[in-house]
Amino acid sequence: MAILKDFDELVVSSRRGQPVGAIKEMREGSVQCLGPHGLHRMVYSEWGDPANPRVLLCVHGLTRNGRDFDVLANALAEDYRVVCPDVVGRGRSDRLPFSDDYALPVYANDIMTLIARLGVDAVHWVGTSMGGLIGMFLCSLPGSPIRRLVLNDVGPVIALEALQRIGEYLGKAPDFPDLAQAEAYVRLVCAPFGNLSDAQWRYMTVVGMRPKPGGGFEVNYDPAIAQPYQKAFLEAKEISLWPMYDAIRCPTLVVRGVQSDILLHDTAAEMSTRGPGAKLVEVAGVGHAPMFLDESQVRIVQDFLLADQG
Repeated sequence: MAILKDFDELVVSSRRGQPVGAIKEMREGSVQCLGPHGLHRMVYSEWGDPANPRVLLCVHGLTRNGRDFDVLANALAEDYRVVCPDVVGRGRSDRLPFSDDYALPVYANDIMTLIARLGVDAVHWVGTSMGGLIGMFLCSLPGSPIRRLVLNDVGPVIALEALQRIGEYLGKAPDFPDLAQAEAYVRLVCAPFGNLSDAQWRYMTVVGMRPKPGGGFEVNYDPAIAQPYQKAFLEAKEISLWPMYDAIRCPTLVVRGVQSDILLHDTAAEMSTRGPGAKLVEVAGVGHAPMFLDESQVRIVQDFLLADQG
C-alpha cells in the first residue's frame, strides 16, 4: 500500500539519518460502542505485543485521527501495547447521524468501552488537544484507569481567539482533485505544526484525507463535528476547566508548542503548580500542536512515560 511506503519514509526522516531499526507491525481493530442514538463502531490502530499488560492510549485532536501517532507508536511498541483510536466521526470510525452526539461524554464513554475491550484496568495516556481534554475528563474522575497522563498543547483554559481561528476552517474544507492540492490545504491550515519535512507533510495529508468514490479526496472527518463545536466553544464567553484539572492526581506532563495560541504560556506554567503539578516541556518552533513526528519530540514522551521503568 502507498501509505506504508509513506510511513517508511516518514520514520526514516524522523530519525534524521540515524539507524531506524525495525518498523513494527500495525494491526487494526474495532469496537462497537453505544451512543445516545444507537450503536456505532470505533476503529483503532494497535502496535506492540497484544499480550503486553502495559497499554498506552494515544488520542488525537479535533480534526485528525489515530494514524497521527504512527511514529510515536512505532517508537514505543517495544515497551507498550500502543492503541490509537479514531474518535467517532474521524478516520475509519463511523459517522454519527445526529451531530449533537459529537461531544465529550460520548467520546469518553467510547474510550471506556475500548479499555474494557483491551482487558486492562490501567492505561497510560497521550492526548493531543481534544484527546487531551478527553484524558483530563477521565483523569479527574474517582477510580480513573489513567495512571500517567501526557497533555499535548491543551489545558484547563482555552484561548477563545484560537478557537475562533479553528472555527474559520472547521467543516468547510473543499474537495480536492489530487493529493498535491490536498497537501497544499493541509500545509495551510496545519501550519502551526511547525517546520515539517516534505515526507512529514505528505504523511499528514495521506492520513488526514480519504479517497472519494467518484475520484479525488476529502478531509477524513465528518464536517458535522463543526455544529456542536460552534455551540460549545464559539458561543462561550469563557472556557475554564480548572476544577477538572485540579482533580487530577496522576503524574502529568504538559507539552506545549512555544508559539501555541490554544495553550498560553501563563496557563501552562500555572498547570505546573496546581492539580497534579505537571512537568512542563515547551517545544520551540511549533504552535498548536507538536505532532511527535521527529525523534526529539518522541523522546520527550518516552522519557516521561518510562521514567519509573528503570
